Amino acid sequence: MQVTNFSEHNSVMNHYMAELRDKKYQQNRLLFRNNIERIGQLMAYEISKTLEYKEKTVTTPLGTIDIPLAKDEVVIATVLRAGLPFHEGFLQVFDKAENAFVSAYRMYTNREHTEVGVHTEYMASPSVKGKTLIICDPMLATGGSMAASIEALLKTGKPKKIHVACVIATPEGVDVVRQALSDDDAIWCAAIDPGMNEHKYIVPGFGDCGDLCYGEKL
Repeated sequence: MQVTNFSEHNSVMNHYMAELRDKKYQQNRLLFRNNIERIGQLMAYEISKTLEYKEKTVTTPLGTIDIPLAKDEVVIATVLRAGLPFHEGFLQVFDKAENAFVSAYRMYTNREHTEVGVHTEYMASPSVKGKTLIICDPMLATGGSMAASIEALLKTGKPKKIHVACVIATPEGVDVVRQALSDDDAIWCAAIDPGMNEHKYIVPGFGDCGDLCYGEKL
């Protein structure tokens, strides 16, 4: 299985990541959301290189030209709510894609907030049968929410290929999601951080993505 860690390569994505992690930068929600979105655009472009292409003849005002265009039908899925700006970045690249939304969220299962469970409450999705499924969620910490989302989406059909895209992941989260995917699928990360703290937040990470995008929740 392909696991891509973009932080291992020099690119403008690292610049966006540095700003996302900066406490002062995080004070402006608009700028924070914009960088999540821009990382989604860059990652979508990289994923587009893996699709199957077929030449199509295009007529211009002065003649014709054969241009290779993607054959794959793409479904972009995201996990509410933190995934929304990330999803928008992907949708700006794959502008004709179908879309799916899953409400899968973590719940602490003990008083000390050190053990986490996952609850899936809602899903709206087309059939993913035979299509290229891109599941984008900024945070891949324990991997529980992503694994639950994959399970829910696969109930609509077997996709041609699954791409899991995230902004920050942990080795543990990658290992959990790897078990839910096939060898032909792929995981894409802007960065893979060393691990999590006792409350299952990614360290050094950048905090709670949903809160930083949209404000704190009760």
